[in-house]
Formats: sequence, C-alpha cells, structure tokens
Amino acid sequence: MPFYRFDQFEDIVSNPHLSTGKGPIIEGAYMNLRLNNKEAGTGSKLHYHPNELMVFPIHGCIDSVVGKDARVVPPGMFVHVAPNVLHSMRATEDGPVSYLYVKDRTWSMVGVAADEAPPEQAQSIDEVREAYDSGRWPGGAKEPQRSEGIPDAPGDSYFPVIDGLDAPPASARRSVWIEGGRLAFGFCERPPGDSVPETEAAHEQFIYVIGGEFDARIDDDRQRVKAGDILHVPRSGRVEMAVGDAPVRYVVFQPMAALEAVLDESGQ
Repeated sequence: MPFYRFDQFEDIVSNPHLSTGKGPIIEGAYMNLRLNNKEAGTGSKLHYHPNELMVFPIHGCIDSVVGKDARVVPPGMFVHVAPNVLHSMRATEDGPVSYLYVKDRTWSMVGVAADEAPPEQAQSIDEVREAYDSGRWPGGAKEPQRSEGIPDAPGDSYFPVIDGLDAPPASARRSVWIEGGRLAFGFCERPPGDSVPETEAAHEQFIYVIGGEFDARIDDDRQRVKAGDILHVPRSGRVEMAVGDAPVRYVVFQPMAALEAVLDESGQ
C-alpha cells in the first residue's frame, strides 16, 4: 500500500544513548523517512553518522547545530547534514518540536557520539536498545582520537524555503529543489486546478502533504490525500496527481542516482 500516515506506526526511540527523540519510521528501498518528536528543551547530544541527513520541521522550532553553525530553525527552513558532520537537534525551551527526518540507507538509523569511533558495521536499532537497556552501552573506552566526526560543515547547511507553513499560498506553481550528495529535497506549491499527468517515477519518492487536498494515484492505488498523509512512490512507479479547488503544499524526498548505484551494487 503506497499511502500512509505516521500515526499508523509505532513510536520508536532509535538512539537512546544519544537523543530523547522518538517517532515512527517508514522504510524505503534507498532511504528512511521519520517523524522525530522531542519535548521542550530536550534533544540529541553532538554526534555524527556516515549517512546523509535531511531535516524539515513541521511543528515547533529546533535549536540546531551543524558543524560550528548554531541556529534556531522554524517550520519552513530546511537543514542539510552531510555525512559524518557533527550535529545536534534539540527542541527549543518554548515547546516541543516535530520534524521530518530522512537518512539514506548506506548506514542504519543509529548515530555515533562525537567522542566515539564508529563501530565496524552499522548497528540496528534493536541491537543498540538491547545494549543500552542492559547497561552495556557504549561498552569500553570511547577512543575519541578515533572519532570520524567532522567538526565543521563543508558550507552553509541552512536553507530558508518559506516564511512559515501557514504563509499565504503562491498564485502560481512554485517549487524549491535542494540536492545533496545522496538525497534530494523538494518543496512544492500547486494552485487550484493544477495537475501532474501520469508519470513514471525515475526515483523512489516520499511525499508528505503539508496542506490542502488532492487526488493521487500510485500504480493501481487511488486516494484523496490531505495534510499529514504520506505517499510512497517506488522507483519506476506510475504517479498522477490532480488538485481540486484549493491550493496544496507538499514536500518530496528522493535518492540521487549515485546513492541508488551504491545500494543496488551492495544489494542492500
């Protein structure tokens, strides 16, 4: 089934040794989509991971650190975290935060503390939770001299996309597209009556509806989708959209061809 909502999934704490964040995870072939939820004033310690990360808040604000750049990130601002760059995402003291969180599948959802060397292979969420609950995490010397965390980002990691998710709609079709090394992010606005004709998806896609409603078809499945709905389009899937009499907003995450090649070759 290609249509989902996050409330259909279990809330998971994926990094109990690093973060208070919890939320549902939807697994794709090349990337994983998560809704990460954190209570006011809580969040993650400084950490890193070999996979690329993309962040887009939908409720509340993030006290964000990427490399040496610290900023408050409101809904409407996109954050890119390159592989192994040290970072931290915390909810501000003003209230809880919920943000869309996408990682490529070259590594698991588990991060590594800033002062730790990475394990020889990625550990699963279940492995880390078991070790943490039994008191075995991290288990041994941290060896900070072997940390592979990169202390600074290769450039500006913060991208203003829209003034706020409740900002007035655009009068015409509008899109913002940001490409990382492995993943891409798109913010799309479509006016009333707009449509996307039947298209074969060149890449897997996760589409999260921010506002409005539209009719969607993915292969042989059809649904009227609204805010909070998620569309999962497989690579080579057929997708079609038709907007009704009110504008819509949604975001798209998809893998880059380079990531697909790596994962296809590895058989992951």
